[in-house]
Amino acid sequence: MKTRDDALAILHHYTKTDSLRKHALAVEQAMRTYATKYGGDPDRWGMAGLLHDFDYEQFPTAEEHPFVGSKILEKEGFDEELRRTILSHANYSGVPRDTVMARALFACDELCGFLTACALVQPTRSLFEVKPASVRKKLKDKAFARTVIREDIFQGAEELGVPLDEHIDFVLSAMREIAGQLGLAGKEPASAP
Repeated sequence: MKTRDDALAILHHYTKTDSLRKHALAVEQAMRTYATKYGGDPDRWGMAGLLHDFDYEQFPTAEEHPFVGSKILEKEGFDEELRRTILSHANYSGVPRDTVMARALFACDELCGFLTACALVQPTRSLFEVKPASVRKKLKDKAFARTVIREDIFQGAEELGVPLDEHIDFVLSAMREIAGQLGLAGKEPASAP
């Protein structure tokens, strides 16, 4: 049975940027929290979150990601269900999201990125300043965090069977638990000249 340490070693081997590593940690935390809610194994669900984009930095095209990563994980001894879950987080993969774990991964991925962006524009760069109502408002602003696929956020909540506001609040609360690791616990705002 593979462990979180095995997953972290793979993440750190293939992913060098701090921002993508922190995204993996955010999705891992959201997945662990959803696993608890849905009666899943938090360690297993967390590994899916931790590894879902590990190959993206080196293999970023739709022809490569997450397919190359799945082959790497297979060689490393990760089981088929975990690999299918990771494959299914990309709509274009053609792999159906036929488990709650797969639906949760899809639902958490883009939202974690969006919540990070929302925190980074706060004066103290803190998740604790982010309010669900402002997240909803920012989702309508196409110029804000424009690389985040908003349709995936809406579709993810729908597939998971959770109202969007509840999903935002749930994932935000999960991310706040590790805000320090994500670099989003807040700091002193710059003083005006």
